[in-house]
Amino acid sequence: MKAAGAPQSVTCSSCGAVAATPPLTWMVEMDRRRGDVWVCDCCARDNLRAIESKLDRDWW
Repeated sequence: MKAAGAPQSVTCSSCGAVAATPPLTWMVEMDRRRGDVWVCDCCARDNLRAIESKLDRDWW
């Protein structure tokens, strides 16, 4: 039995890969409309430049 509030299985929003629990290598984006949006490590690596371009200028 999982603890209350424990994450359920997650699905990559890009490729559809499924994981029973969120692996540490996956990233999550908090979206007000869609809720948590998960991206697997392979898709994150493939789209790294697009991800970095969304960071605030103060980050750099």
